Amino acid sequence: MAAGVRIEVAGETNVGRKRNHNEDNFALMPEYGLYVVADGMGGHASGEVASKLAIDSLHEFLRETADDPERTWPYKMDRSKGYEENRLITGVKLANLRIYEAAQRDGKKRGMGTTYVSLFAAEDGVFIAHVGDSRCYRFRAGRLEPMTEDHSLLNDYIKMKRLTPEEIENFPHKNVIVRALGMKDTVKVDTRYEQPQPMDTFLLCSDGLSGPVPDDQITEILRTHGDIKVAGSKLIERANENGGPDNITVVLVRWTTGD
Repeated sequence: MAAGVRIEVAGETNVGRKRNHNEDNFALMPEYGLYVVADGMGGHASGEVASKLAIDSLHEFLRETADDPERTWPYKMDRSKGYEENRLITGVKLANLRIYEAAQRDGKKRGMGTTYVSLFAAEDGVFIAHVGDSRCYRFRAGRLEPMTEDHSLLNDYIKMKRLTPEEIENFPHKNVIVRALGMKDTVKVDTRYEQPQPMDTFLLCSDGLSGPVPDDQITEILRTHGDIKVAGSKLIERANENGGPDNITVVLVRWTTGD
């Protein structure tokens, strides 16, 4: 990280108004520069198990590779990517395998999985990694910009043919995701690299926020509330005001200048 730059973080999760159980998990790991949101699926207990297993597996892998950089990795490195990006991708692939294997061992957990989105501060910038429809946005100079593209059936349809706004609104399978951790024994992890500017704020969230709260309302809240802890609470409040149909999780990461 550049000299004189520091990171502020805030995270919060909420069960929402329609569910009686929270299957989302999030993690703030400043010691590794990693911030994660995972939205579990698979029923009352299994979704929570999957999202927690994703975070725990990744934390363990980052800790072990930080302590022993020569440790043998369970997957080959992609030579087109640098060490830290490969480290992140390998950690997510390992988490995927652990969830898949846990589901195979226990019939009650069969079919469990989780979406995943993270921000990893490394190499003078950040790597954004995601699987599923949990999202990362960047808020810069008053503008909100998506950093991820949903791995969802709706998004696949949008890319294949032009749907009208009405068709998108009434799409019958909005909640169907085409990629998640735990679905198969292997997974493709999408990553991108960004170089933050001072006062950039990155928002990681589950679809419990991005579903009921349109981008313009997210933008308005981030513009209005400079304190990211307050902003996170206001985003969750708005999702609940807009119906709260799902669990809601928000992590905000801001680059600031200071001591």
